[in-house]
Amino acid sequence: MTASVDNAQTATDPTDTLGTVIDDVIRPQAPIVDSDGAFPRTGVDALAAAGLLGLASSTEVGGAGHGMRAVTEVIERLAAECGSTAMVVLMHYAATAVIEAHGPRDVRAAIAAGDHLTTLAFSEYGSRSHFWSPTGTATAADDDTVRLDARKSWVTSAGEANSYVWSSLPLTPGAGPMTLWLVPSDSAGLTVTGDFDGLGLRGNGSRPMTADGLRVPSTARMAADGAGLDTALGAVLPWFLVLNAAFCLGLAGSAVAEAGRHLTRTTLTHTGAALRDAPVTRRDLARLMIRTDALRAFLGDTLTALETGRDDAMLRVLQVKALAGETVADVTDGAMQLCGGSAFRKELGLERRFRDARAARVMAPTTDALLDFVGRVATGLPLLDEANR
Repeated sequence: MTASVDNAQTATDPTDTLGTVIDDVIRPQAPIVDSDGAFPRTGVDALAAAGLLGLASSTEVGGAGHGMRAVTEVIERLAAECGSTAMVVLMHYAATAVIEAHGPRDVRAAIAAGDHLTTLAFSEYGSRSHFWSPTGTATAADDDTVRLDARKSWVTSAGEANSYVWSSLPLTPGAGPMTLWLVPSDSAGLTVTGDFDGLGLRGNGSRPMTADGLRVPSTARMAADGAGLDTALGAVLPWFLVLNAAFCLGLAGSAVAEAGRHLTRTTLTHTGAALRDAPVTRRDLARLMIRTDALRAFLGDTLTALETGRDDAMLRVLQVKALAGETVADVTDGAMQLCGGSAFRKELGLERRFRDARAARVMAPTTDALLDFVGRVATGLPLLDEANR
């Protein structure tokens, strides 16, 4: 398991424009995206225009050619302002990793140009968060097409993306546990079958989708029949887990920063003391800062392990989302407590970050599943039982 090192140097680095997009579009729109449960189309389009959707695409197809480290910074900075936008872009990058490795050149070029938003379509009603055990089917037809049938339970950017990296059972029974396909959004038989009115990440468009007799050409298959799980574990999982950790870090860091500002600027009229003047309050803020900085250090070490091909890279990747999910839940909870009743108002943005942070624990692979994976790696067991491969 390796990640490309960030050595792309271009005259116009897309990451240089990120701050402008955040200031002009992402931050002002974040409360509206949350309150309305609206897909952040304006923000996504602005990121595309700035070259950020093609950040991880190869320079061979016109992309920026950056590796995982630069992409984690983008996700962290987006999550600090708007969790929904950050999750949409996170899933785009995770799906792009597969398309870069196995997808057609025209789609790769469209992603690089910012003309194509993609996402993952793994979770299903039948297997829930066990993404490694799809129940949807793929059936070969006589006209060199493949019929896909499935009920996907959660698809980020459902109905908004241009394509879906889609999992199914293999065409050939016994070929393996999973096959991956690139499904265009305009495919006949593909429908969004529900709405999303969630606690947090309200604008990420995570809705159910159904494939009913959907047809794709046989060339839409990515990697060999049955090799989808190996592709998911080798290409998707590192990006997905590391970027989730960056997402959590962005939420946690912004919550700590907002709590610090509140404690500094809020004064008790009857005593003249600021909230920061209480030692217990300073202690509690310090604990949140240390938890957040520890996550940052662990994420940095995970990236280094991937970039250098260290023996513990797989272990670090599995650990980092588990650590991040628990950290961001605790830190946003602590920030809410520190800021008291003010945190329950919309102005601080803390209650939004608190709600968005709840997703990390339950987003597949869940924290419980990751802890089991870590225990398996630590004791020399395979990541999954043979029955799941």
